[in-house]
Amino acid sequence: MSPILSKKAKVALAVGTIILLESEKEKKRVWVKEWLQKREQFTHLRLLKCIQSCEPLDVINYLRMDYDAFQELLMLVKPLIKKKNTLFREAVSVEERLLATLRFLATGRSYEDLKFSCIISPQLLGRIIPETCRAIYNCLRKKYLCFPSKEEEWLKVAEGFNNMWQFENCLGAVDGKHIASKQPPGSGSYYYNYKGFFSVVLFAIVNANYEFTYVSCGTNGRISLRKQIFTIY
Repeated sequence: MSPILSKKAKVALAVGTIILLESEKEKKRVWVKEWLQKREQFTHLRLLKCIQSCEPLDVINYLRMDYDAFQELLMLVKPLIKKKNTLFREAVSVEERLLATLRFLATGRSYEDLKFSCIISPQLLGRIIPETCRAIYNCLRKKYLCFPSKEEEWLKVAEGFNNMWQFENCLGAVDGKHIASKQPPGSGSYYYNYKGFFSVVLFAIVNANYEFTYVSCGTNGRISLRKQIFTIY
């Protein structure tokens, strides 16, 4: 190969390498969007603190509970959902995790929509919210979802219905609802209900004071409420 051709080949190789590196750089995805990195500046945690200081009653509309109840719940779930910071990024705080979960439960908004007020990616919300819901359930279920197991407990429930509603020998008010869902792959008619659509069953029992004694969600839609009751008792 002549020296001239060799030099041209080297130049062509260098140019090709540069083009390849630039194209690879463009293909790289951004690890965290810039505006998501400014969570501390834009998050609705700041809004909550402003509402609490200016209009405390509006906190109930925002969280479906007052600020004191929020703080009490925060202390209960904190050990279960707290995460450590890493060398690469700061963890989402416990307050932000609980607040995002309560807003999701209060509004039913999608993760994609909720990300703009929480300043948390929908992928991360998909991990945070279920984890926080499990923590809330584990912290509160023994106190607020205590299903009667002793004779005196059942008699107390019956006494409540008799005294408040003049309804004798009642052990609970029962209701349920079919929550429409997409058919899970390979499930056949397992989730298909008598109303003609796929669903899971939300089922609850309350005492005379509207306090839940039992809640179940997730039973396949084929199971009727009557069968659901028999599985409990």
